[in-house]
Amino acid sequence: MRSLSQRLRSRFTGTPIQTWISGFLVAAVIERLVGDKIAALLGMGTVPRLFGVRYILTKPILIPSAIVYLLVIYFVPIFVVAWLIAPLARKMPSKFSMPLLLVLLYGALHIWSGLDEYRILVLQFILIDILLTVSLNLTNGYMGEFSCATGGFMAVGAYAASILTVGCFVTDDVFGPPWLPPALVRLGFPIGFPIALIIGGLASALTALAVAIPSFRTRGDYLAIISLAYGFIIKSLFENLEVVGGPRGFMNMPKWADLPVVFIWTVIGLWTMRNYVSSILGKGAPGVRDDELAAEVMTVDTRRVKVITFLLSAFWTGVAGGLFAHVMGYINPATFGIMKTATVMAMLYMGGLNSITGSIIGAVLLRFLMEALRPLEVGKWILIPVILIIFMIRRPWGLISFREFEFLRKEVRRAPASD
Repeated sequence: MRSLSQRLRSRFTGTPIQTWISGFLVAAVIERLVGDKIAALLGMGTVPRLFGVRYILTKPILIPSAIVYLLVIYFVPIFVVAWLIAPLARKMPSKFSMPLLLVLLYGALHIWSGLDEYRILVLQFILIDILLTVSLNLTNGYMGEFSCATGGFMAVGAYAASILTVGCFVTDDVFGPPWLPPALVRLGFPIGFPIALIIGGLASALTALAVAIPSFRTRGDYLAIISLAYGFIIKSLFENLEVVGGPRGFMNMPKWADLPVVFIWTVIGLWTMRNYVSSILGKGAPGVRDDELAAEVMTVDTRRVKVITFLLSAFWTGVAGGLFAHVMGYINPATFGIMKTATVMAMLYMGGLNSITGSIIGAVLLRFLMEALRPLEVGKWILIPVILIIFMIRRPWGLISFREFEFLRKEVRRAPASD
């Protein structure tokens, strides 16, 4: 038995992530082809939306059926595929690893979500949460400051992008017919929408200057206080702007942020932020976190690093807000309150500071918990905080803090503390 365990461990140790995603892709195809039949055979009626968790919570009698379904549809195909193609994946040139990873990942997500619109919505939320969590990690993790402005930045980006798309490309009760001529209205999705998202991000970054300028003149906890006040001010501002619906909310945004669009923008955001923290300027952020005075002695312009890092974080938070608005087609100020900021913070600290990989894992885990425990209704908001408290007691630094998974090298490396 021990020899079998050792052989399995040696077989899967160092297995590239592309093999596991390939296995999930095969599992998604199998579920697409025979999932309904297997679910009916096991007495489940329909294909489980989220890996059978809801059956486990609401119908305990179907727990054995849910476990068998998971084994047959997911676990066995994933491990068999990973076993078979792992030797080939290890020999693949590094330059092909990342493109292949993205193609396999999107293919797996596209096929898996094709069975249910709810799955598509969950994946869209997860991708937006990843963008929010990684952007907050720039400030709270890499730079070591404490920002509470996620909800405010997200609101500015969401409203700015929505005003542009509704005003320029949609016939609206408030704004009237589109501001642009018909020839340009037809270019709304391929050209106008990306421009609106970028402008929404820039609007968030511009308002972030109002937080950064007074906060970074001094040292201490001033950023937390000022950013918290900023969030309340932005929420109150939109609640009192009747032109965008006030507390009733703003609607009629075209739902242009489908799964491939959100996936592409998330990849671009992760690539941009990863390149920033790996750059000479970005490596100054951990120096500010570890010892700001020592960083200044080493000729690091700490104030410049703080401002640029904070503005980049605000920009991608604003882009995430624009994507959220065009997923839902409706927004209101209450969506971007302190609860949104607290949720993103929980994702960040669950996954781990100073790690893009940790931020991704934290966002996926907490969003999955929030959706999987939805049948518990009010009990969900009791159970999730208890889980977070236990988790933080056991792993106060998160799952993957100060470490990074280097996909091209297929290994886990520790992130540099400073440059």
